Amino acid sequence: MSDTGKQFDAAVAQCKAVYVKKMDDYGPAWRILRPESVTDQIFIKANRIRSLETKGESRVNEGVLPEFIGVVNYAIMGLIQLELGTAEKVDMSCEQAITQYDKYAAAAKKLMMDKNHDYDEAWRSMRITSYTDLILMKLNRTKQIEDHCGKTEISEGIDANYFDMINYAVFALIKLSEDKD
Repeated sequence: MSDTGKQFDAAVAQCKAVYVKKMDDYGPAWRILRPESVTDQIFIKANRIRSLETKGESRVNEGVLPEFIGVVNYAIMGLIQLELGTAEKVDMSCEQAITQYDKYAAAAKKLMMDKNHDYDEAWRSMRITSYTDLILMKLNRTKQIEDHCGKTEISEGIDANYFDMINYAVFALIKLSEDKD
């Protein structure tokens, strides 16, 4: 499992590099997004991935890789929004946004390592299309919870769904990088 931890770190480093570059361009402008809007942004990414997987072609010169990166980054933004609440204007520095990113990426890795231990790396036998479907299912669950003002009877909350989306997207990024090698 040490390889999984290293592969997770490499995939998240790829995602963080995009996050940092976007932070240079826009700053943490996403702080004004309500959690529901973050969920919808992730939906757009995951829906495009599924569309590309189904159609087998892209008319925009980007494949699924940047979309999986977007799922990771928006899910981390969603976790930050859940913790801090929606801001009326940008209320943090780029450095603070990066610190928050690192905190949630580390928490996602810990969760992944714990689940990976219990599930014995079952994700390695899964298809990338299954990760896409699972992310979409988690999005539908998240939208349902949001529609119920965050209340659940027995299920985990929005944060757990965001963490699962991060980890499924990271698994896809790992598999995509293995396919390139």
